[in-house]
Amino acid sequence: MRRLIAALTLVCLLDIAPIHAGVQITIYNDNLALVKDTRDLKYQRGIFDLSFTDVASAIDATSVSFAAVKAPGSVTLLEQNYRYDLVSSEKILEKYIDKQIRVLTKEGKLHEGALLAVDGAALTLRMNDGGLVIISRAEIADLTFPSLPEGLITRPTLVWKLNSDIDGTHASEVRYLTTQINWTAQYVAHVNSAENELELAGWVSIDNHSGATYDDAAIKLIAGDVNRVRPPMPRGKAGVEMMAMADGAGFEERAFFEYHLYTLQRPSTIRDNEIKQLSLFEPARVKAKKIFTYDGQRDEKKVRVSMEFMNSAEAGLGTPLPRGTIRVMKTDTDGSLEFVGEDQIDHTPKDEKVRALLGNAFDVVGERLQTNHRQISERVAEDDFEIKLRNHKTEDIVVTVIERNWGDWKIIQQSHQNTKKDAFTAEWQIPVKADGETILTYTVRRTW
Repeated sequence: MRRLIAALTLVCLLDIAPIHAGVQITIYNDNLALVKDTRDLKYQRGIFDLSFTDVASAIDATSVSFAAVKAPGSVTLLEQNYRYDLVSSEKILEKYIDKQIRVLTKEGKLHEGALLAVDGAALTLRMNDGGLVIISRAEIADLTFPSLPEGLITRPTLVWKLNSDIDGTHASEVRYLTTQINWTAQYVAHVNSAENELELAGWVSIDNHSGATYDDAAIKLIAGDVNRVRPPMPRGKAGVEMMAMADGAGFEERAFFEYHLYTLQRPSTIRDNEIKQLSLFEPARVKAKKIFTYDGQRDEKKVRVSMEFMNSAEAGLGTPLPRGTIRVMKTDTDGSLEFVGEDQIDHTPKDEKVRALLGNAFDVVGERLQTNHRQISERVAEDDFEIKLRNHKTEDIVVTVIERNWGDWKIIQQSHQNTKKDAFTAEWQIPVKADGETILTYTVRRTW
């Protein structure tokens, strides 16, 4: 079909002034947002109907509330309906079963009659003279309908029955929750050549599939784990993701209840079916160190490598970090920037440690071997272990060895001094020379 023509006789319940006084949106990092939409609405005294259009199609209709800004309490909501059955050619055809339509073919032939059936290939009409005709949809040029079928709308709409003590146009704030919109934090860290400092930048990505565009909105982000009752999945829109970049930092951070709130210091538009990126904070130079860890019970011969830093002012940062992905880069000798690994970090307050796992060290190998077992008594046993660490790098390193035990355990003999981290874990800091090997041996006694 080249086009779809419909003589639409949609009767609006009440006209709404098109001017938006402002939109505020607070987005949570749990696929949720609170929308506060201030518009000029036209009221009339007594009981009347009002339609509020351009809301998110993923709205939680049970969360809607509103008030006249300068006359709070003057309007009572008696009834609300959320209409989201949007117009499409297929829905119009379905609604017109057994009703009169006009079909014009590409050859210029006009058919008028009652629509009996619709499928992907053809339409079946009962002609006004009683005959039947099946028309291939590939041959249809135009369809004409006398009106928009009842129940179909062009935009998601809230329809209210109100009891008002005021009349005329008043600024009103409508508040509702919507799903299908989320934000996440991303961090990009550049390791210096000495591998003892990171240049860390933070970004925010807002992913909007809520079914609405928020023009020149005041944007706030909530970081934290907000408890929610999980309803059935709401109706939402899917679409092609587009990327919008926004330059310049502009978020002001502060504590809010038991969470952290980030307020963008300028309005910005969040379009539907778009991923928008905003700078969270300007790049900061943070003291860091590279950590090697060997957990032979978990990783066999692999030695993990991580970057670790304190989120403190003394280290160069000291700002609450929302949960997100940290990607680490390093500059090669030819000046090109290369990716060296990424990890997910949790919400991290200031003055707490951040450790990002980047991968496994190519030139460092671990080997774990149980060399002996002795049953001392029915409820006491001893085991001997040997941990070999081989460093094929050109510089000395220190490897953190992690060993886990069960029951009532005690290390009774060891070649290097351990630290008991908790009821199940012992750790050793083992230096390994360049192109060298270090062997850790220990004996653990278990009682049960």
